[in-house]
Amino acid sequence: MTYILGIESSCDDTSASVIKNTRVLSNIIANQVVHSSYGGVIPELASRAHQQNIIPVVDFALKAANIQKNQLSAVAFTRGPGLLGSLLVGTSFTKSFAMALDIPIIEVNHLKAHILAHFLDDDEGIDSPGFPFLCLTVSGGHTQIVKVSSPSKMEIIGSTIDDAAGEAFDKSAKIMGLPYPGGPEIDKLAKIGNPLAFTFPKSRMPDLNYSFSGLKTSFLYFLRDRLKEDEGFIEKNKADLAASMQFTIIEILLEKLKKAAITTGIKEIAIAGGVSANSGLRAELKQMADREGWKVHIPGIKFTTDNAAMIAIAGYFKYLEKDFSTQDVTPYARSNSELSY
Repeated sequence: MTYILGIESSCDDTSASVIKNTRVLSNIIANQVVHSSYGGVIPELASRAHQQNIIPVVDFALKAANIQKNQLSAVAFTRGPGLLGSLLVGTSFTKSFAMALDIPIIEVNHLKAHILAHFLDDDEGIDSPGFPFLCLTVSGGHTQIVKVSSPSKMEIIGSTIDDAAGEAFDKSAKIMGLPYPGGPEIDKLAKIGNPLAFTFPKSRMPDLNYSFSGLKTSFLYFLRDRLKEDEGFIEKNKADLAASMQFTIIEILLEKLKKAAITTGIKEIAIAGGVSANSGLRAELKQMADREGWKVHIPGIKFTTDNAAMIAIAGYFKYLEKDFSTQDVTPYARSNSELSY
């Protein structure tokens, strides 16, 4: 049996997970509430909180999995992309912990791990996509369409040229005065709003690429002009604004995904990343799948946000190939490796 300890510290959540082959034995996440009063993640505060959280989180994960640390086969960790200070905490801990146990360390690309979360087996069962499949990966920092041919062979065939879809959700929420994180707040309000109440422009990018910076700007100017006429405009129309913004973002996302499916001829479709938890996106994807004859794969909510179980499963596949890292490995915030997996 192969036991992999996963360590995730790319942003503001400290997470540790233990898996037995593909089976999730534990998946512990320590959130950082300190950022809520700032309306966004403060990198220095995040790295300090990781230092406080990582040892107890790993200890809890091992105890919850009911195994001893000397049973571990390897330690997988997020090398990047992410906040460099946060990544340094996870990388440094992993190297020290694994050296003491004399076991391999495995570096994991955070975005690749989101995709491979579809292969995790837990109490809800497993519904893994068949190869090849397309995965729409959407989060606060990234928006990509990835062609997945195997756990180790992935090709980014579409990507945002500027802002990510998750950032568009969060920034529009912030403009409306909603609490952080804004994406879930938009989702809640959208359920009671009219998605056709307001119309916002959609970018027309070539090929399979995205752009969300123009949408954010148009939303800002739209509210600025309306507030000049009525200071209470946002409060009076909050639900409709959220629903209309969400509707526009989802339309942009799925329009390109449909084009990618037609271009590649692939009908196995998956979504991943924090924005894949959005109820509107999930519902619209299922409806599009019915119309297009796709087999769609949607991860459990607990595996959509940053978590160490996805790092562990990515590490497991690399462990099978004996693809290990060395002790001189360093994290990266961004690199050319994001352009191709």
